[in-house]
Amino acid sequence: MWLSDGWKDYELIDCGGGEKLERWGKYLLVRPDPQAIWQTERTDPRWHKPHGRYARSASGGGQWAKKDVPERWTVGYQELTFNIKPMNFKHTGLFPEQAANWDFCMDAIQRAGRPISVLNLFAYTGAATVACAAAGASVCHVDAARGMVAWAKENAQSSGLGDSPIRYIVDDCAKFAQREIRRGHKYDGIIMDPPSYGRGPSGEIWKLEENLWPFVELVSQLLSHQPLFFLINSYTTGLAPSVLTYILETLITKKHGGHTESQELGLPVTATGLALPCGATGRWSAQ
Repeated sequence: MWLSDGWKDYELIDCGGGEKLERWGKYLLVRPDPQAIWQTERTDPRWHKPHGRYARSASGGGQWAKKDVPERWTVGYQELTFNIKPMNFKHTGLFPEQAANWDFCMDAIQRAGRPISVLNLFAYTGAATVACAAAGASVCHVDAARGMVAWAKENAQSSGLGDSPIRYIVDDCAKFAQREIRRGHKYDGIIMDPPSYGRGPSGEIWKLEENLWPFVELVSQLLSHQPLFFLINSYTTGLAPSVLTYILETLITKKHGGHTESQELGLPVTATGLALPCGATGRWSAQ
């Protein structure tokens, strides 16, 4: 498991009973987590007086019970600064377990010793985009949601990277990749965090189990002649990390050499010393 254990502004205090108690800067949040199926004694009094709690509804969905939580605030990771905004579906705009992947990308870019271009697909609010830009890469950030792309620009500004070479694209990722192939554009690093399920702008249905292989096959054509890394992240329940290894080994390693490794991502839990699993990541690296 790759642990994101370098945080100061974020802490997973405890988890269990389908919920997690977190500290985001100075604010305490309780949010649902389907992986935390064990029970916890909840002896920490902060369980009972968070600044905000997201409660699921019996009829589906849910809502925030906010007490002293502002509409937005910032948290820092190393030299990066991210804008936190509790949203309707329990999210905050940041997945702290991804810090392990930011570290991987930043390290690879900094060690490359040459200009690096990165393509970030399904790029959400741009944490990986900001990390790669901070490491010195030029980044193409692609997401179909205009609001998420605007949020990514805010994160870049907050991190002092407003003038960095970041190209923001609001588009369907597959259609954008097809156009980039026709244009002959290439990238040294590719990051993707595709959804488990989704609908495209014209009603196209995306199912990760059916679409991931052909999508990676398509996007792999955008790798440069001297590629640096290819990273796939997945939050699809039941998809083993070894599946990502198989895809990357077959489509990337056979052509470019290097090696592939896949693991669960995890967050250390202060109360128990254990780690909460948070999805899977596959990494191909030229090194």
